[in-house]
Amino acid sequence: MARADAVVSFEQVSFEHGHSKPILESVDFSVRKGSKVTIMGQNGAGKSTLFQLVTGALHPEEGKINIPHGLTIAHSRQVIPRDQLDLSVRDFFRACFAKPVYDIDPRIDDVLEVVHLKGHEKVHDRTIRSFSGGQQARLLLASALIQNPDLLLLDEPTNNLDKAGIEHLTDFIVQYPKTVMVISHDAAFLNAFTDAVLYLDVRTRKIEQYSGNYDNVVEQIALRIEKENRKNAQLAKEIQENKDKANFFAHKGGQMRLVAKRMRTKAEEMEEEKVDVRKEDKTIRPFTFPVQEPLTGDIVRITSFSVIGKKNKPMEKKANIVLRRSNRLLLRGPNGIGKTTLLESMARGTASGTIIAPGVRVGYYRQDFSTLNFDETVLQSLMHASHKKDEEFVRSVAAGFLITGEVMRTKIGSLSEGQKGLVAFAQLVFERPGLLILDEPTNHINFRHIPEIAKALDQFQGAMILVSHVPDFVSQIRIDEVLDLDA
Repeated sequence: MARADAVVSFEQVSFEHGHSKPILESVDFSVRKGSKVTIMGQNGAGKSTLFQLVTGALHPEEGKINIPHGLTIAHSRQVIPRDQLDLSVRDFFRACFAKPVYDIDPRIDDVLEVVHLKGHEKVHDRTIRSFSGGQQARLLLASALIQNPDLLLLDEPTNNLDKAGIEHLTDFIVQYPKTVMVISHDAAFLNAFTDAVLYLDVRTRKIEQYSGNYDNVVEQIALRIEKENRKNAQLAKEIQENKDKANFFAHKGGQMRLVAKRMRTKAEEMEEEKVDVRKEDKTIRPFTFPVQEPLTGDIVRITSFSVIGKKNKPMEKKANIVLRRSNRLLLRGPNGIGKTTLLESMARGTASGTIIAPGVRVGYYRQDFSTLNFDETVLQSLMHASHKKDEEFVRSVAAGFLITGEVMRTKIGSLSEGQKGLVAFAQLVFERPGLLILDEPTNHINFRHIPEIAKALDQFQGAMILVSHVPDFVSQIRIDEVLDLDA
């Protein structure tokens, strides 16, 4: 039975993507009206799938999903679909409604004010594609908020947002009077508002329900694992003692053999009492980015760059930056100033004022993963990137990024955003670049993987240009120079 105060509840729900990819098995949980719930789980566990089941975009194979009649739901996705990038802002927001909305322009103005997207009064006719990644993240959020839903679903809403954007979003969620469910890997962000957690276990395909914020749940899980390990250790000790006694009495003959049999039976019963200790998410294996050789002299020279100034007009600024082997440059600036545009032009070799030495191989991590071929399988893509056309070698490297089995045979376009990120990192390993250009490389990535990624970047022996709004991540990488585009 669904709880009377629940806005959504699952009863014995099972779901799978095809016959070979089960996601949920006999799942039960409920979300209380007015609560702020975080969805946690490994990349590819099915967090975004859960949202699609709630909205009705997907339907369960078994079980029942209870949603009160008349409840309105709005879903802010991780990325804007490619077929909507050429829509105008006005048409993008019109598409959020099933029926025509005749006062759409003032409603757009109001909601863009909420998401702190400055200059909104002149954006109605701009295409979505013309906005930066951070601005697109705000538009995604606004597309959900404009519907004023009873249940707000936010899928990785802090991706691409600068510090001011995250603070503004946090304040909004705290004050939002209705129910919010959030998928995010940003612990500090989640701790600000979360009062319950749904944890998707990628191995058991169950959902565990906890009360408290992110840190509370991590502590609860740790205590539970410790308790389960202690219980199993004590049982293991007693089991061994009974086996030893059984072996001793078995050699005595007569009635002692009956005693030995009882001892073995007791040991078998205690084996059944052992609990399956909850296993934490796997972390990617430590790895390195092999560097192009030979690599000497000036790799990159930046004498000027272009940014987006006031009234959305480009501005040229002077610089004097030279990157050699093992030099790292951090690009800083608010959403919309042109960081992604600058990185893309650098990667293509078309940036005015930037010279990359001839023959330097550029490894480019784009925040939208458009460097990947979405129509290829993971195996095909990694085989193309590898200098060794050896499938066994490619699979062994991919396994370190938790890319195995069925995932290798899956088309990249069908992967979760987090899995795409891991494929992009694996591809960079195979490319052996002399220059790494990275645009928000922690977006969509499980927080457990981030220290390994930071360590690999810190140890990279080529040149690097990095954009990231995550201070904890940047602090783990030696940075030689900072270029503030807003200075």
